[in-house]
Amino acid sequence: MDNEQLMKSRHSMAHVLAKAILKWDPNAKLTIGPAIDNGFYYDFDMKTISPSDFAEIEKTMQKIINSNEPFVRKEVSKKEALELFKNNEYKTEIINELPENETISIYYTGDDFFDLCRGPHVENTSKLQNMGFKIAKVAGAYWRGSEKNKMLQRIYVYAFENKKALAEYVKLMEEAAQRDHRKLGKDLGIFMFSDLVGKGLPMWLPNGFTIRRELSDYIMNKELKLGYKHVMTPSLATVDLYKTSGHWDHYHEDMFPSMKRDDDEYVLRPMNCPHHMMIYKNFLHSYKDLPLRMAEIANDFRFEGGGSLCGIERARAFTQNDSHIFCRPDQIASEVENVIKLILDVYKDFGFTKYSFRLSLRDENNAEKYFGNDDLWEKSESALRKILQDSGAEFYEAKGEAAFYGPKIDVQVRSALGHDVTLSTVQLDYQLPEKFELEYIDENDKKVRPVVIHRAILGSLDRFVAFLLEETKGILPIWLCPVQVRVMNISDSQKEYAKSIYEKLFDANIRVNLDDRNEKIGYKIREANVNKVPYMIVLGDNEKDTNTLTVRMRGNKELKNITIDEFISILKEKIANKDRDV
Repeated sequence: MDNEQLMKSRHSMAHVLAKAILKWDPNAKLTIGPAIDNGFYYDFDMKTISPSDFAEIEKTMQKIINSNEPFVRKEVSKKEALELFKNNEYKTEIINELPENETISIYYTGDDFFDLCRGPHVENTSKLQNMGFKIAKVAGAYWRGSEKNKMLQRIYVYAFENKKALAEYVKLMEEAAQRDHRKLGKDLGIFMFSDLVGKGLPMWLPNGFTIRRELSDYIMNKELKLGYKHVMTPSLATVDLYKTSGHWDHYHEDMFPSMKRDDDEYVLRPMNCPHHMMIYKNFLHSYKDLPLRMAEIANDFRFEGGGSLCGIERARAFTQNDSHIFCRPDQIASEVENVIKLILDVYKDFGFTKYSFRLSLRDENNAEKYFGNDDLWEKSESALRKILQDSGAEFYEAKGEAAFYGPKIDVQVRSALGHDVTLSTVQLDYQLPEKFELEYIDENDKKVRPVVIHRAILGSLDRFVAFLLEETKGILPIWLCPVQVRVMNISDSQKEYAKSIYEKLFDANIRVNLDDRNEKIGYKIREANVNKVPYMIVLGDNEKDTNTLTVRMRGNKELKNITIDEFISILKEKIANKDRDV
């Protein structure tokens, strides 16, 4: 079945669902039900539905499919359509928005069901008999996506060309559920949300803060070695700063509302480049000073719509591993190449092997989305293209994906679930130096403009942690684990020995905790496994008497009769080498 036929079948299945819902709740009001990539959904104003009702509705859907009911199109006038749907305010709202001379079509499924629809549909329900379908979930959805409107119930249905394809997809979704960073983050005590604090505003718990701190130290140390200078700038600024940069005109709808205090108007920052432009402008620069590599672990805020929020993957408050490189035009190629080398070095540490480079260009037909003149755009796009070509890297081009001030190289990493995720980006910018009138003194003692390279390696730390959790199912490499070792005694007689082992590990800068509760050792081990602790030291009388350790590792491997010094040496080496296995 080709994609066009599959989407037609899914759309026809949406009518089958709607007819089944009316049998389940005769007072239900239909709204819209489009086909989507994995099936379809339909929004209803009806009595509350729960997963326990799904089987009954699926059974009714199958009966409708087996009855070989035809899909019949009928064209009606606007007046006739309004009469047909006079008891459904959602349909009449849609109809009233149509031009008077618009051709309005109604599709009948059998003699007792009709719906407002453009079509097309399959000939009759028998064409749907081989399809595999399954009600996936029900969720709340505001009518037409507006919080001012009534909350409806949206039923999502998986629908594929056959039952085998459905089963494969359901298995993939079950795998996705196990990898969902929102569940893992809650189970492992990494982050939390509170509606009282605010939607999309994550709070990092002790385990999560440890992971963030390790990531921050990791990337900052790499940057320091490469000559980056770290700065710290405030999380808000005047609106005038963003008017100067151009963000206010091109991005203010995604920013939080401004705040007026005294004679100034402030706004939470969505990005850091304007602040960094001002730091650069604070000093007089010579061509000999460049490149200047400025970096920051910076907190940013963007007002994402409620429907687009997704844990820490897409939030309203997040932290960026951001950098801006101020350089001469003749330094562009080497600086971009060095950034790409840094990206690949980081990916090697994390074991990312499936990635591709995307050259994101502007869409010249959408002039409102971008600022700057054609010459600067052509110059910057050609420069990035040539760098990729000269490096021998495989890449593809994507028109319309550029930042509004310049083209960029995005690194698309393939996730364990087969999705492409943008983790790192390199952007070339001639525009902001013009906006902020940045200068340096060249070799002829003339004031000229630098070029800015915007660069993010880990990107948003929040999104990076979400990606890691889903890639590893929460089984992080030892150097990132919030707790690297848990020490457990079997009985009270080993308490003091367990405490001494804990102290030696703590003094060796190993992240360790001590579980000396009066619980059975099996219970302690199971809890440590649930917490995904990589190393568990189990101490009984034999270990205490011989001054040794028994170490259980993830995967049920064991180290026996090992001394604490030998164990610390093993751990130190694994942490230093960024080993991904225990």
